[in-house]
Amino acid sequence: MRVVIVTESFPPDVNGVAHCALQTARHLVDRGHVPVVVAPAPAPGNKPDAFAPCPVVHVPSLPLPGYPQVRVALPSRRLAATLIEHRADVVHLASPFVLGVRGMAAAARLGVPTVAVYQTDLAGYARTYMGAGEAAAWRRIRSVHGAADLTLAPSSAALHDLETHGVPRVELWPRGVDTERFRPDRRDEALRRELAPNGELIVGYVGRLAPEKQVELLAGACGLEGVRVVIVGDGPSRPGLEQALPGAVFLGRRTGDDLARVFASLHVFAHTGPFETFCQTVQEAMASGLPVVAPAAGGPLDLVAHGRTGLLVPPRDAAAVRDAVRSLAADAGLRAAFGAAGRAMVEGRTWAAVGDQLIGHYAKVLAGRRTAVAA
Repeated sequence: MRVVIVTESFPPDVNGVAHCALQTARHLVDRGHVPVVVAPAPAPGNKPDAFAPCPVVHVPSLPLPGYPQVRVALPSRRLAATLIEHRADVVHLASPFVLGVRGMAAAARLGVPTVAVYQTDLAGYARTYMGAGEAAAWRRIRSVHGAADLTLAPSSAALHDLETHGVPRVELWPRGVDTERFRPDRRDEALRRELAPNGELIVGYVGRLAPEKQVELLAGACGLEGVRVVIVGDGPSRPGLEQALPGAVFLGRRTGDDLARVFASLHVFAHTGPFETFCQTVQEAMASGLPVVAPAAGGPLDLVAHGRTGLLVPPRDAAAVRDAVRSLAADAGLRAAFGAAGRAMVEGRTWAAVGDQLIGHYAKVLAGRRTAVAA
């Protein structure tokens, strides 16, 4: 198949949309298909990923006001030209919002089927950043995804939300995890001593530092005796979080094997954001052999088996996060049992496995189009 992946983000960006689009392109190439990626141009000075497995067409972009790490694509003829030149069989729309909407329109004009991948909880972001606008966000989501031949939801919670709000033709497609990169034997005792020189239990968060992630909920854990909180990532909330989380260690952005080493060197992984449609860092933590604390909302509901691989807590509840960390800090045997069970749970969730599922979804959409034309 000849596939055009239209994505709102792509490496060198570090986020779930960019990572999933990269893994999708890699798998398509590995299986003998022919993808090309269309993405917003990175910020000046940021070099595109030299390891992209296929051609990448960049369209002009501008930073999102107030959040310059996010680039928004500008109108460009390159998108439609790429669909024509590549002779696309199917267009894959990764978290369509701005560039993806234009990709949807271009595909419709050319009669090319589309598969839209739902990855961003726009309604949750509307509540976080504007205090309102949730209904308008769902109208936008319904309009965009309703035009696709198929929408793929990453978790059962996301699938339920989409169907409840009237989005048609939705199926489940989860995310893979690199179990070779993220594994327990990456643990680095020297790094542990550097992060916790007095032998503290290390509780880590990995992800964007932005309001919707609610990382400030770790403040209670920072106050626990014998606990050191470690924050990996960057974003607009970092200055405020450095004040809100006294004693926490901020490592900034980490990627690749360096990130895997940090993951494996934690004792507990804690995620705080309640708006995750999937939550890839939870899977990476589980692959690294860590017990997980996460909100009982969204993607983590599919990933964390409460009382077996970690602890699910009420969303936005700092006291519950603190108490869950305290209980794990007090029981090394429980941490080990949860970590081992988490690793076993994700071992079959490779990118190859979920990539093959995606190709199956493409094939189903193409077969449906052929049937419709024949009728």
